[in-house]
Amino acid sequence: MLKTELFLEEYEINPYTVMIKPYIKDDEVYSEIFELDDHFIVRQKPLDIVKKGCKYFGSSFEGRRAGTKSLIMVTHKPPIIIDPNTSIYLIPTTSPTRPDCIWISHDHITSIHRGENNNSIISFQNNQSFEIPISLSSLSNQLSRAAQLRVSFQQNIERMEFYTSRPPKPKKMRAAEFKKIYRINRKK
Repeated sequence: MLKTELFLEEYEINPYTVMIKPYIKDDEVYSEIFELDDHFIVRQKPLDIVKKGCKYFGSSFEGRRAGTKSLIMVTHKPPIIIDPNTSIYLIPTTSPTRPDCIWISHDHITSIHRGENNNSIISFQNNQSFEIPISLSSLSNQLSRAAQLRVSFQQNIERMEFYTSRPPKPKKMRAAEFKKIYRINRKK
């Protein structure tokens, strides 16, 4: 796996982020980061990295959770929009507050399969596969929720673009003058 045990102090979620797993060392919870072409350890908890990612892209974790609830009515293990412009939608494998929660980028998943002991095997765009502790049915449900969130968010964006791209409604016509009295001279 890791060529050398390289510890970074901080990490910023980006379009190359594939998965954020908890990494336990000396009774401390760190994060094992998998990117498309890289892999390293960060001295931050996975949830802290996710919260920081939400802030980086202009929101809070709580705001993103509330947004998910508003768009798709999901409150338990909600998928989180980190940045919709670069398709960063993360799926938690358990409750986000649990130290064993793994965060998976929805955009990079190519397939899922049943693993052993009620685990699932996830394959990513970079041809890597990992067996993670989540049932296939639960993972399928999480993928469906993330897809539903993406579609709902995109529909709202497209709806707003439609309304803002239409020509403005014509305004009601009014006379240019306001209540001027005209005198008409009539010959008798």
